[in-house]
Amino acid sequence: MSKTVALHTLGCKLNFSETSTIGNQFLHKGYEVVEFKEKADIYVFNTCTVTEHADRECRQLVRRALRQNPNAYVIVTGCYAQLRPEEISHMQGVDAILGSNEKLKLFSLLEDFEKKELACIYVSPINNSNEFGASNSTDADSRTRAYFKIQDGCDYNCSFCTIPLARGNSRSMEPGSVLTEFRHLIARGYKEIILTGVNVGDYGKSYNAKLYDLLGRMADVDGNFRIRISSIEPNLLTDEIIKLTQQNEKMCKHFHIPLQSGSPKILKLMQRRYKTEYYSGVINKANELIDNLGIGVDVIVGFPGETEEDFIVTYNFIKDLPVSYLHVFTYSERPDTKAITMRGSVDVLERKRRNNMLRILSDKKKSLFYESMTGKELEVLFESENNNGIMKGFSSNYVRVSNNFDPMLVNELSIVKIEGVRDNFCRGNILGNKKSVDLIAC
Repeated sequence: MSKTVALHTLGCKLNFSETSTIGNQFLHKGYEVVEFKEKADIYVFNTCTVTEHADRECRQLVRRALRQNPNAYVIVTGCYAQLRPEEISHMQGVDAILGSNEKLKLFSLLEDFEKKELACIYVSPINNSNEFGASNSTDADSRTRAYFKIQDGCDYNCSFCTIPLARGNSRSMEPGSVLTEFRHLIARGYKEIILTGVNVGDYGKSYNAKLYDLLGRMADVDGNFRIRISSIEPNLLTDEIIKLTQQNEKMCKHFHIPLQSGSPKILKLMQRRYKTEYYSGVINKANELIDNLGIGVDVIVGFPGETEEDFIVTYNFIKDLPVSYLHVFTYSERPDTKAITMRGSVDVLERKRRNNMLRILSDKKKSLFYESMTGKELEVLFESENNNGIMKGFSSNYVRVSNNFDPMLVNELSIVKIEGVRDNFCRGNILGNKKSVDLIAC
């Protein structure tokens, strides 16, 4: 009987891509991959360290795994493992800690999965690393959407962020290798390829290449598919990329563009590489050029020194931007960052209040965006999961769609004409076959 392994991911899309690659390594070695809620012989946790909550959640998940199987072999990897290996080694039941360079070399480092008295630590310095661990996530949606890692690390020095410490300097997959793997994913039937990385827009520096050039070469590949950029810094979203997205139907009409703060004072303290005027200029330019463009925004509340006035400036700045949703994060003190030494700590309850206000604003933005889709035609990719007779998918501009389950719609780029919004649902028809669909505002 095959041994079983359960994998659990904390954090970003990049982590999901790498976890999928680790899972495939286990499959190739003859292991059976099972759900985390099931009893397994081995548990692998790919961790995040962006917030204190992610660290705490890792500890809780390890305890839960050992309740399911006290004799399980427990592996912790990822950013938390890179930054705090000794701390993790003292967690009861943890057997191996693998750093960022080691996570995709699991089988070359661990000879067996037999529990020992002390945890094994495999963490090498990440500074100036030139290693690029290729990965993609290709099993979550049963050959509809694939997360494809093309870049890793970050050369930025944002005062709140530990990611450069955990993942090292910016580095990329070689352009020829990217195109080879991209064609392989298309040949396997994936209709949406989501490009991931720590700082995707920084792709290609070591190869004297640019993300724009890579996107153009990808879009020239034959096939019926579309390309989505997972996230891109505003200073790296060039006019060339905006125009390519406008002109090429294979580019998703969607950008996720981190802001972090709309207060010039706080933005400077965060050591971000742009000013609010520049950010709004990028947003407005993209929105004017690309019809029905969906724009997501990252924002942090409660940063040290953020007064009520600063927060209101941020709130009003975002309120006036033509964006469709927000990802709101509450500032969390992280060791080894510049921000942790800054004065003006914001009360935790006040941080939560500000977070809630921006989440409400996000709901309003999303509702207005969905209302604006009435009468328009959206390209929707339906996924294969049958959830009590319902199937779901994403539009090109990142609108979530549901429909009564129909296997003929799975992994097809369907054109849906939206006819109205009701109770946070938009209703429309798939052009050509008149099948009723519901567009969920989620």
